Amino acid sequence: MNAESTIPADQTDASIEESLDHVMQARREKLDRIKALGVEPFPYDFSWTHTVGEILERWDALITPATESQTTAPTLRIAGRLVSFRLMGKAAFVHLQDQDARIQLYFKKDAVGEDQWELFKELDVGDIIGVSGYPFITRTGERSIHAESFTLLTKSLRPLPAVKEKGDQTWYRWDDKEERYRQRTVDLILNRDSRRTLLARSAVVTDLRNFFVEKGYIEVETPILQPLYGGASARPFITHHNALDRDLYLRIADELYLKRLIAGGIPRVFEIAKDFRNEGIDRLHSPEFTMLEAYAAYENYTFCMALFEELLPRLANTLYNKPVISWEGTEINLAPPYRRWPMPDAIRELTGVEVIGRERDDLAKEAGAHGVVVTREMGVGKIIDELFSVAVQPQLMQPTFIIDHPVELSPLAKRHRTNPNLVERFELFLGGMEVVNCFSELNDPIDQRQRFEEQARLRAAGDDEATPIDEEFLQALEIGMPPTAGLGMGVDRLVMLLTDSRSIRDVIMFPLLRPRQ
Repeated sequence: MNAESTIPADQTDASIEESLDHVMQARREKLDRIKALGVEPFPYDFSWTHTVGEILERWDALITPATESQTTAPTLRIAGRLVSFRLMGKAAFVHLQDQDARIQLYFKKDAVGEDQWELFKELDVGDIIGVSGYPFITRTGERSIHAESFTLLTKSLRPLPAVKEKGDQTWYRWDDKEERYRQRTVDLILNRDSRRTLLARSAVVTDLRNFFVEKGYIEVETPILQPLYGGASARPFITHHNALDRDLYLRIADELYLKRLIAGGIPRVFEIAKDFRNEGIDRLHSPEFTMLEAYAAYENYTFCMALFEELLPRLANTLYNKPVISWEGTEINLAPPYRRWPMPDAIRELTGVEVIGRERDDLAKEAGAHGVVVTREMGVGKIIDELFSVAVQPQLMQPTFIIDHPVELSPLAKRHRTNPNLVERFELFLGGMEVVNCFSELNDPIDQRQRFEEQARLRAAGDDEATPIDEEFLQALEIGMPPTAGLGMGVDRLVMLLTDSRSIRDVIMFPLLRPRQ
């Protein structure tokens, strides 16, 4: 490896910047020498025939009884980034990595010629090249490509961190995982797990979209900038539109717009969209996140339970060819059926607290005894929600539908047909996390207005997550919305579970981070 290829792994933070300047200056000098050779270091394109993954997968069919003296025309053309570099006199072994995998390349001065060899000696780890050559196996048994010619496609001026590898393990120059989130470009180059997670996320989102399209849903787009936020209990981001001279909100949910489409006669709609909530950042929460929301006319929440018992095993099979995943050392079986557990029953069984029909202060005292921090702004619904989060949710590892929530928790859900103190709602929990929220949607405009007004009273009392009154949505209900089942699913959390990722920042490629100290 060239001495100035990377920043040494054993340097202290105080000397990193000095070393970086030195390495980048050395690479700029190489760039000048490359130009002096008459070579364009940033050409426009390269015609390739195979990815590394395709070559490795089809190896037995591609390899021929090649020798180092073979002079036939090259059969393979690949492109990627140099991630290792061993120069040995008039020959060299390097590793090239593309989007699929990495493979060893063998360069020999006699094979590539004098001019290309002079160019080759100016290369570094991090450079992107295109190579023409043929497959062969080295004396040590490593599958390799014998290079017959190459093209410099991009000269890397900023070095990669020094890396050591053993098997699938990678050691970085830095230990702080947050640095990987900040330098995601480097992370994706060096960290195979990050690349696998990115590819898995893409496969999951594609399969989600295909699933709902196959079920007859129409994909739509709703506004991100909204004059009034709603559809969830959350604090919004506020921005200002200069031309209209008015404040607008980044959406916290898609719900109220999607239900207007149902009222307008579109029977099944869905959207995979970014939502924004001006709240804390932790392992499970990001202020910018991806949500799938879907609504089906003439259905209720039991319809959605069956939908997810079909969808989740399908997603697991897409990634692993089986309906079983591993989450933090626990095996989770996504094959149906899933447990259906009423929320009041779950709380009562695990805490002994009865939450239906309780006075606010009495409930607050019992919830406090179970570790819930109750503030004066919290109403009955908020206390129940916090009690459930503290005492019940962490125990829900296997797929569980928590059904039939207290009415105070759900201002947009239809009252339960047999118990007016409850609503027809479920949340699906996996690995101790909520992944899905679903309602039999409230379509009675009078009931909906009363619940909005109750939310307004909570807001006036200090609950800044309470839902404001949305008159335009109420008008749509007054025109008439059919019975509807609606669901919202956190795509990021689902990908966390499917990829066994510990933090939501692992599955969001460019997460919002706190400023550097």
